[in-house]
Amino acid sequence: MKNLIVLIFLIGYTSLFASNDKYRLMLRDNPATTIVIGWDQISGDSPTVYYGTTDFGTDHLKYAKSHTPERVVKFRGMNNHFARLKNLKPNTAYFFVIKDSEGVSERFWFKTAPKNKEKLSLISGGDSRNKRKSRQNANSLVAKLKPHAILFGGDMTASDNNEQWINWMNDWQLTIASDNRMFPIIAARGNHEKENNSIHNLFDTPSDKNYYSISFGNNFLKVFTLNTEISIAGGQTNWLKNDLSVSKKVKWRIAQYHKPMRPHVAGKKEGHYQYSNWANLFYKHRVQLVVECDAHTVKTTWPIKPSTHSGSEEGFIRDDKNGTVYVGEGCWGAPIRKNNDSKSWTRNSGMFNQFKWIFVSKKNIVCRTIKTDSAANVSELSNDNPFEIPENLEIWNPSNGSVVKIDN
Repeated sequence: MKNLIVLIFLIGYTSLFASNDKYRLMLRDNPATTIVIGWDQISGDSPTVYYGTTDFGTDHLKYAKSHTPERVVKFRGMNNHFARLKNLKPNTAYFFVIKDSEGVSERFWFKTAPKNKEKLSLISGGDSRNKRKSRQNANSLVAKLKPHAILFGGDMTASDNNEQWINWMNDWQLTIASDNRMFPIIAARGNHEKENNSIHNLFDTPSDKNYYSISFGNNFLKVFTLNTEISIAGGQTNWLKNDLSVSKKVKWRIAQYHKPMRPHVAGKKEGHYQYSNWANLFYKHRVQLVVECDAHTVKTTWPIKPSTHSGSEEGFIRDDKNGTVYVGEGCWGAPIRKNNDSKSWTRNSGMFNQFKWIFVSKKNIVCRTIKTDSAANVSELSNDNPFEIPENLEIWNPSNGSVVKIDN
């Protein structure tokens, strides 16, 4: 009888919770007024997102609004559901649960981006494919630093198979803060993603070719995500040229993609196609910061411009006034490689697990390289001040300083 009572209790307890997990947030439109909520629907029917600006915990009936998924796709061993919320208020906290026929999920929340030219915090990096502990460390730091968005430059997994993607999504839950706040990802494709659908079907990117742009604020910041795993010349570069041309009033421009133009690992191939198609566009249209991945090493450059004149090296020369700063190159958990191919315009290079922590303000872009292995010792920031330096955060401090500053 006692065992029967325990069994009934357990059945009743588990039925309280919805049969979904592997939650993630994405950006595919205006970050001030839209968000995409994604999850894996394991079982149960009719999943619906209930949400609003007041926290009602898991009492789904009290939330002001509800939304069913626009897109459902079975892919990489998961039943991926995407609910695209629109008409949200800028710079506002939204609380949500996912209710299905089997119960209600935990209560999560997110905050929309500011509408105007307000300071932003971004985390950028990539290459998380092999070392789960290193990947988990970096993910847990995301939760503690509370960025407005994460720019992820590809190579999430090693073999792009079901098991590895399920593990990756489970590890991504560590990016959820202790109070269940979630942070949106802007995803790019890497060479270890075997097809465009590996990104499009798991992160609901606005383009199935995985090149697209996201604009923050009122002509404040535009992030261009490019795809080095498809044809670079032609359609993609024409799109980039046109999008940059209509973005002249934007104050700040950041680009991200996977394979670097000039990798800082000697064994990696040079990115000649990226260089010949994109470098001059970045310089001409004042793209101030470019985040590259793939080489599994650490680098920051001085501001540089394309040049083959005297003093240039590998097609670039330093230009402190109008040049583009390139940073990278991966290290979110992939095997680290030696930084054995520095250039005359390299600011600093190294080899350790890391990502970039970027502040974008009216005055400048400030970029720091964060060592992620000591994540467990780092204090969690408050939601009110995401620009504070938390206790025990390990910031790389090489010969030319810990802060890369780009003035407008």
